[in-house]
Amino acid sequence: MAAKAKKAVKKSAKPAPRKAAARRPVVPAAPQERPGLIEVGGKPATVIGPDIRVGQKAPHFAAQVGVWAGQDLWANIEPLEATAGKVRILTPLPSLDTSTCDAETRRFNQAAAGLGENIQVIVISTDLPVAQKRWCGNAGVDRVYTVSDHLDASFGAQYGTLIKERRWHRRAVFVVDEQGVVQYAAYMPKLGDQPNYEEVLATAKRLAGR
Repeated sequence: MAAKAKKAVKKSAKPAPRKAAARRPVVPAAPQERPGLIEVGGKPATVIGPDIRVGQKAPHFAAQVGVWAGQDLWANIEPLEATAGKVRILTPLPSLDTSTCDAETRRFNQAAAGLGENIQVIVISTDLPVAQKRWCGNAGVDRVYTVSDHLDASFGAQYGTLIKERRWHRRAVFVVDEQGVVQYAAYMPKLGDQPNYEEVLATAKRLAGR
């Protein structure tokens, strides 16, 4: 009888539960690096991030306010969220204190006077917010918004404009529609090249129904 009882106990015994496998931490992929894509000072330089294409959703990015109506200097802002429902012209550039960037920003500021309330020009550079505010004040630029990508280069790494060796942006222009889709994208081959203003402005006006 004892042997039978012992055998019955063995049959009813349940296998020990297996230990759950430890989950490996998710490591974010490093931004893409593209050596020699552009020249800076006569030397090949590395661009961080992929090129943005027409038809894709515009990546959201964080920045700090240089000049933005109703916002404090250095305030954290998500520019695409803050201008949701508008057509956006995004103009990343190396520095407002360079002659080409100066000319470009003045040109877009002048054009902004005739664009209407539903088109917003946003200038992005790695200048400090205080430098952006100083430059805009000295230049009388008051119709475009300027934001700084200095702290974490959120814009540059996602839009393929960050130059690794200088921590500047390569010059480019993007037009984002009211639904947040990129409808125009152009990268300047050289830092000294200016965008096709007529083409950019015509695209923005068409999207805004002008």
